[in-house]
Parts: sequence; structure tokens; C-alpha cells
Amino acid sequence: MKRVRVWDLPVRLFHWALVVLIAVAVITQKIGGNAMEWHFRAGYSILALLAFRIVWGLVGPRYARFSSFLYGPSTIVGYVRGGKEALKRKYLGHNPLGSLSVFALLGVVLAQVVSGLYANDDIASEGPMVKFISKDLSDKFTWFHKEVSVNLIYLLVAMHVLAIAFYYFRKRQNLVKPMLTGDHEVEFDAAPANDSWTMRLLAVVIFAACAAAVYWLVSLPPQGV
Repeated sequence: MKRVRVWDLPVRLFHWALVVLIAVAVITQKIGGNAMEWHFRAGYSILALLAFRIVWGLVGPRYARFSSFLYGPSTIVGYVRGGKEALKRKYLGHNPLGSLSVFALLGVVLAQVVSGLYANDDIASEGPMVKFISKDLSDKFTWFHKEVSVNLIYLLVAMHVLAIAFYYFRKRQNLVKPMLTGDHEVEFDAAPANDSWTMRLLAVVIFAACAAAVYWLVSLPPQGV
């Protein structure tokens, strides 16, 4: 068996930071009151992370790039019908089903965060972008934020966990360990991801820029001020 670096450190940090921040956002929303301040901070941090992941999906190492796991319908169907060993050899990063999960989660979490910027609770809390839209439109964003996208996130997370369990118990593939160590153990030659300190420094610069952009966005003054 050979160890191949598949998940670079920035991707791994993004993954686990997103897990923690989503948990914080859910818990603080349930608590309410003063905890909502942390709910907003978690939301802003998630937005910065998502912006970073989008950029990293374009310029990052081979397995982090969206182009490496963007599959057509025929490939996805072939993966579902194919045998375990052939599929394991062909897909070292995200497999076709995994890619659907990744794109769905990124899209739904992004929708959740963006809608939160325009949401209100009719009491004391409201998103930083509410000042730019009407109350009626803000209420629609609030409904989507609280009733639609959040439930989709719960569903996708549950499916993600079930998929991990299925691969572990039925296919004997540990999908969690590579996201911790970055390495996959394979029986064939494969090109490793570029996880050099140069790339890591580039990731820091990109994330800092994304965080600054989010800070600028949520700090915009009302129109006319």
C-alpha cells in the first residue's frame, strides 16, 4: 500500500472549521438572546470560509479543484452500478456521489448564510443587510432561512453521516481518516496533491482577503449615510 496526499491542509481545516461553525450557529440560535451575537459571528465566519472554498476550488491543488470532481450524469450512474474495486481505483478524491454531496452542501449552506444576512426575528436581531431591503422581503428571507435551507442542511448532514457509515461498515473504506491526515492508502500509483507550505501560505492570503471582504460587506452603512 502507498500513501498519497489527497486532501491538502487548507481543505482539511476548511472542512472541520465548517463543521464546528455550523454547530455553533445551530446551538446559539436555539439558545437565543445574547447568544445571537455569536450566531451572527458564526454566520460571518462561515461566509468567509465558503468564499475561500470557492476560490480554492479554482486555484487550489488537484483534488481540491472543482474540475477534479465535476461529473456528468452518465458517470454518476456508472459509479452507482459499478464494482467496488474498479471504482476505488478510478476515483481517488471525491467520487461521483461524494461530489454531489459536496456541491449540494456548499450551495445550501451558502443559501442559508446569505439569507441570514437579510433575515430578522421581529424582536431584537436582524441581519446586517436588512437595512437595504423592505420588511416584506426581509420576512421572506427569514422564512427561507428558518424553514427551508436550515432543514435542507439537516437532511444533507444526516445523509453525509450515513454515507460515511455505509462506506466504513459495508465497503471497508474509512472516509474520516483521510480528512484528518490528508492521506489515502492506495495500491496504485497516483499523483499527490501539492500541499507545500507555499500553497498553504497562498491559502492564508486568500482566506484573509475573503474575511476582509465579508467584514466590509456586513459593515456597509445604510444608503444615504
